[in-house]
Amino acid sequence: MIVLISPAKTLDYDPSTVSIKTQPEFKKEIGQLVEIMKKKSPNSIQKLMGVSENLAELNAGRYQRFSEVFNEENSKQALLAFKGDVYTHIDVASFSEEDFSFAQENLRILSGLYGLLRPMDMIQPYRLEMGIKLKNKRGKNLYEFWGDKITNALNEIALGQPVINLASNEYFKAVKKKKLKSNLISPVFKEYKDGTYKNIGIFSKQARGLMTDFIIRNKVKDPEVLKTFNEGRYEYSESKSNSEEWVFIR
Repeated sequence: MIVLISPAKTLDYDPSTVSIKTQPEFKKEIGQLVEIMKKKSPNSIQKLMGVSENLAELNAGRYQRFSEVFNEENSKQALLAFKGDVYTHIDVASFSEEDFSFAQENLRILSGLYGLLRPMDMIQPYRLEMGIKLKNKRGKNLYEFWGDKITNALNEIALGQPVINLASNEYFKAVKKKKLKSNLISPVFKEYKDGTYKNIGIFSKQARGLMTDFIIRNKVKDPEVLKTFNEGRYEYSESKSNSEEWVFIR
C-alpha cells in the first residue's frame, strides 16, 4: 500500500536529529526547473506565484543559492521540513526509527519541483506549487513538464499495491489515473454543518495528516484497516462511500 500526500508551503529548517537521509530521485528534472527559476527576477516570481514582495524576494534568493549537492548544510528530510496543516498532524516528533522506516517504504510526497519524494529525501528550501503555469521545454505548466514521470515512478514503487490518495486535487492531477496500475482509494473527510455534510478545506488537510499518522504508527498495509480510522472523531460512512472514494464524517 502506497500513500500519497501533498507538500506544504510552510517550511522548518531547524536541525534534524533523524539519521535516515536519502537523495531525491529526479535530480536532472529538479536542475532543469531550478535553471528556469534562477533566470526570474523577484518581480516576475511575484507575478508567477501571486505572492507578496517579501516572499518573492525570499524565493528568488532560494533559487539563486540552490545547489546541485544536497547535504546537511543546505537540506533537510522532506517529512521533517514541511510544516503545513497536513504535517502538523503527523506527529513525527514521537516517531520511532521503525515508524520512519515504514514511512520511507510506504509514503510518497508529490512536489512541483521534486516530482515524487520519499519522506527521508533531502530537500532544499523552495516554493513551486504544482498548479503554477511555468513555461518549460515540455509545455506550459508543471503537469506537462512532469508528464508520465511521476505516474511511472509510482507504478514502479507500488507494483500493483493499492494507492491511497491523501493529496490535494492540485497535486494529484500530476498522476495519470488511467496509467496507474493500482487500485486507487481517495479518502474524503466531511463535516456536518447546516444540516448536511460538507468538505471544509482546513479540516480536510488536518484529517489527511491524522490518517497519514495513523497509517504509519499502525504499519497499515491493508486498506480495509482504514475503515477503522477514528482519529479526530471521524468515522467511516459506508452509505456515502464507493469503491474509489471512501468518505469519513463527523
